[in-house]
Amino acid sequence: MDILIRMVDVYKFFGKQEALSGLSFEVDEGEIFGFLGPSGAGKTTTIKLLTKQLNADKGQISIFGNPIALSQNNFFDNIGVLSDTTGFYERLTIQENLELFAGIHSLTEVTIEKILKAVDLIDECKKKASNLSKGMKQRLMLACAILHKPKLLFLDEPTSGLDPITAKNIHEYLIELNNTGTTIFLTTHNMEEADKLCDRVAILNQGKICACDTPEKLKLEYSNDTVYAKAKNGKQKIVEKNKEGLYDLMNWFEKNGGILTIHSSEPNLEEVFLKITGRNLY
Repeated sequence: MDILIRMVDVYKFFGKQEALSGLSFEVDEGEIFGFLGPSGAGKTTTIKLLTKQLNADKGQISIFGNPIALSQNNFFDNIGVLSDTTGFYERLTIQENLELFAGIHSLTEVTIEKILKAVDLIDECKKKASNLSKGMKQRLMLACAILHKPKLLFLDEPTSGLDPITAKNIHEYLIELNNTGTTIFLTTHNMEEADKLCDRVAILNQGKICACDTPEKLKLEYSNDTVYAKAKNGKQKIVEKNKEGLYDLMNWFEKNGGILTIHSSEPNLEEVFLKITGRNLY
């Protein structure tokens, strides 16, 4: 499996402020990689470095196996970007915007219709972009980013401000897009979204990566070290999840009629983030 993104000891400063501090990670071809953290953690700065909107002050960045500074002319044909700097033409309708982008990539009307349905804009396609709500503008930007089915897709908070139904539709389309070969780099502070979509996640705090693994392994690593049990006679017991605690629990079950339920508590990614960084996401 090829490595599509590699950052090694990357630093970025804005004046004297250090936005990224020795950032190092890799993204494999075919995965959905989540970059998680609160506002100001460095997520958007990272995407801007990876999409040539900013230059790093120190460190190495490679995309598609090549140093980003030496990337080929077709670099932007192979990526899609949704960020606070991507946009559309306010005077054009939704349909006209997508037709313009489709023409650049020699795409068909069938592709446009499919994308409009995916982002739930098919019934609004004749509206001018200037008259759209914030959520609809977000969906239009996403449509423009995914229209040409890029090899590598960068999404900066892709469902921010969207209603749950539209967000769910977008999640389903992103999974479909990933299944056809598109690698996705996703930034979000929505831990439920990351848990649902991402193969691996990196937790970013104050410009540094604090942890990087699959959501399942992170939740297991930072799980609560207690076991909750209920016996058939209705009595309940909590023990530590270690050899002594489990031995005590087995004896307790024998005295109380056997096992009715037993489980350990597993934190969600938001709780994992809080344990790792000591910070809330909002």
